[in-house]
Amino acid sequence: MTSIPRAGVIGNPISHSLSPKLHSYWLDRYGIEGEYTALQVSEDQLESTLHALPKQGFIGANVTLPHKVSIMQFADKITDRATLIGAANTLIFKEDGRIFADNTDGYGFMANLHQGAPDWDPKAGPAAIFGAGGAARAIIVALADAGVPEIIISNRTRPKAEALRADFGARVRVVDWVQADQMLEDANVAINTTSLGMAGAQEFKVSLDALPPTAVVTDIVYNPLRTPFLMAAEEKGCITVDGLGMLLHQGVPGFERWFGQRPEVDEATRQAVLA
Repeated sequence: MTSIPRAGVIGNPISHSLSPKLHSYWLDRYGIEGEYTALQVSEDQLESTLHALPKQGFIGANVTLPHKVSIMQFADKITDRATLIGAANTLIFKEDGRIFADNTDGYGFMANLHQGAPDWDPKAGPAAIFGAGGAARAIIVALADAGVPEIIISNRTRPKAEALRADFGARVRVVDWVQADQMLEDANVAINTTSLGMAGAQEFKVSLDALPPTAVVTDIVYNPLRTPFLMAAEEKGCITVDGLGMLLHQGVPGFERWFGQRPEVDEATRQAVLA
């Protein structure tokens, strides 16, 4: 077994992941002898890989698409929030071979929002969310925990949004995609969790005319950093928060558990990952 602690990120494909850059930067910054690598793992290799990694000196791993849901079946212990979200993105391998699974996406989202818009008050009004995928689930849990009074969701396929309402209850309201612009009228925060506006994807076409200039607007897409959604919100005078910070902050709890140091997310961290 290798003597230095190892961690990595599991996904398929994985070459696009910024996590190795992030964690390697933190290891270097804090003078920690450790290693963090990208691990391309197909669905049929997932179980065998998880059992092999601890024997290779791995103490944990991040999990990205498409394994965040399927990874749960191989965990021995799952946190309440990962259970509620129905997905995990952070694994800790115990010395006895057990796998502990958590989800830090909601934490990363909220930490990024508070860093980018320190005066934002979650209790001051509703949240409007575009999209109903896994990221939206994590964000809904985090917003509800923070005391957001109402969460309004619109998704291109309505049944997916209705499923979130069924899971998270009366605080969630669903609006048809063709009327998505109307959910912005009283929004205290507006969030794009879809891939619309991402480099190479379809553009985000919902009008932001109804959005109040007092709203905080964030996009979980970080390629490009300034998405059309954020630029349209800036023109309205809104405070905007890009999606890179969510990726950086969600990495904090795992790094701390694996390497014993709570890393800081600051401008130097951002620049190191963007370099």
